[in-house]
Amino acid sequence: MSEEPRKSFEELNKEGSNGGFLNEFRLLLKHNKKWWITPIIICLLIFGILIYLSGTSAAPFIYTLF
Repeated sequence: MSEEPRKSFEELNKEGSNGGFLNEFRLLLKHNKKWWITPIIICLLIFGILIYLSGTSAAPFIYTLF
């Protein structure tokens, strides 16, 4: 019985790049069938952007939205 040598983390990473965080997240959603998480993430991103913009010169325009 001949066993294949174990590959290091760096070797596995060089073999196939998955394209970054967003692609990894998309593959997670696709593989685990967790599509219900997507609207939650989108809402959190929108609120995060609004909070960030409230500290800039765009604040008066954001306050008129509410």
